[in-house]
Amino acid sequence: IEQMMEDEDARTNLIVNYLPQSMSQDELRSLFSSVGDVESAKLIRDKVAGHSLGYGFVNFVNPSDAERAISTLNGLRLQSKTIKVSFARPSSDTIKDANLYISGLPRTLSQQDLEDMFTHYGHIINSRVLVDQASGLSRGVAFIRFDKRAEAEDAVKHLNGHTPPGSSEPITVKFAANPNQARNSQMMSQMYHGQSRRFGGPVHHQAQRFRFSPMSVDHMGGGGGVSGNSSSGWCIFIYNLGQDADEAILWQMFGPFGAVVNVKVIRDFNTNKCKGFGFVTMTNYEEAAMAIHSLNGYRLGDKVLQVSFKTSKGHK
Repeated sequence: IEQMMEDEDARTNLIVNYLPQSMSQDELRSLFSSVGDVESAKLIRDKVAGHSLGYGFVNFVNPSDAERAISTLNGLRLQSKTIKVSFARPSSDTIKDANLYISGLPRTLSQQDLEDMFTHYGHIINSRVLVDQASGLSRGVAFIRFDKRAEAEDAVKHLNGHTPPGSSEPITVKFAANPNQARNSQMMSQMYHGQSRRFGGPVHHQAQRFRFSPMSVDHMGGGGGVSGNSSSGWCIFIYNLGQDADEAILWQMFGPFGAVVNVKVIRDFNTNKCKGFGFVTMTNYEEAAMAIHSLNGYRLGDKVLQVSFKTSKGHK
């Protein structure tokens, strides 16, 4: 029975990405009701602060309406956003982990160029080029999520090490770190153990390697006194880190979500081992919220991380 329900749902349940920040759940419902009978519409909001995370789910009564909603509303411009409408499909092994991380891209490459380069390998669900907040220029780093894992594997096979036209540098295409997954915790533990060998030099030079943030030079300062929402960024608290955790791990985990100002692992004064927690400060609220949303519950080695905004004492 459950399987039947899931199959039904798979044909009527849509995920809607890139919604304008100000759009309400009622507005989402009424937009989609213009196509057909909507059984439910849910806007996903931040559990604590209550603001929209910019995406939601719409479940139609009839599969034919769901298909029509995709063909009529996908690509619709709302305020400054172009919304993306696709089947939400229940999680299954064929679609899990189809998210790719691409680095070394030419700075002039747009999101459209990126999709054009990858679209040959399968159906792209969404893509994102990371942009430097200060200059507005691409950081040469992007994410692409394919519909199916096999398509993503195909793209890695053909495009990893490929030099895009007009560029002198080959790009790196690999699977993005994905929470709670054996293959991933294996990758993360390799990151721990291969650290000094792979990166050379002491860990506090990590910042240069990750190129994510122009402001990442000072690891040690900035960890103290940054309350939830001070002007210097949003402080994120990470709990349940292993004792071998170091700053590099935090850069690697949080860097892909956006501009990281600094990272700090709290160490035992005597043993210099991590005491199980650390802090990351990110410039943008949306990126910080996305990082928390994606990494809370993440399995790193044999531990499950707890990731949340650091709440400063004194106000709720």
